[in-house]
Amino acid sequence: MSWTVVADVLGAVCLMLGAGLAFIAALGLVRFPDLLSRMHAATKPQVLGLMLLMAGVSLVQRNATVTWTLVLVIMFQLITGPISAHMLGRAGYRTGKVHAEQLVVDELTQDLEKSERAPDS
Repeated sequence: MSWTVVADVLGAVCLMLGAGLAFIAALGLVRFPDLLSRMHAATKPQVLGLMLLMAGVSLVQRNATVTWTLVLVIMFQLITGPISAHMLGRAGYRTGKVHAEQLVVDELTQDLEKSERAPDS
C-alpha cells in the first residue's frame, strides 16, 4: 500500500467524520429547546467537524497552497467561533431569550446591576 492510498483513505475518513459532526450540529440546532443549548450544539461539534473536513480535503488534495489555506480557515474559525457565540449569548440574555432559572451561575445579572447603579460620567 502506497502513501497516496493511505492519504486518500484517511482523507475520506476525515471527510465522513466531519460531515457527520456537522450533521449532528444541525440536528442539535433543530432539536434543542433553548438558546444556550442551541449555541452549544452549533459551536462545539461544528468546529471539530470543520477541522476534520479541512484535514480530509488537505489529505486528498496534497497541495501545499491548499493545505496552508485550509489551516488559515481553521485558525479563523477557532478565533471567531467563541467570540460570535459569546456575543449571541449576551444578546440573547439581554433580550430575554435566556431563562435565568435554567442557569447554574449568573454573573451577567450582577454585572448589569452594577453598571446600572454606577453614576454616569
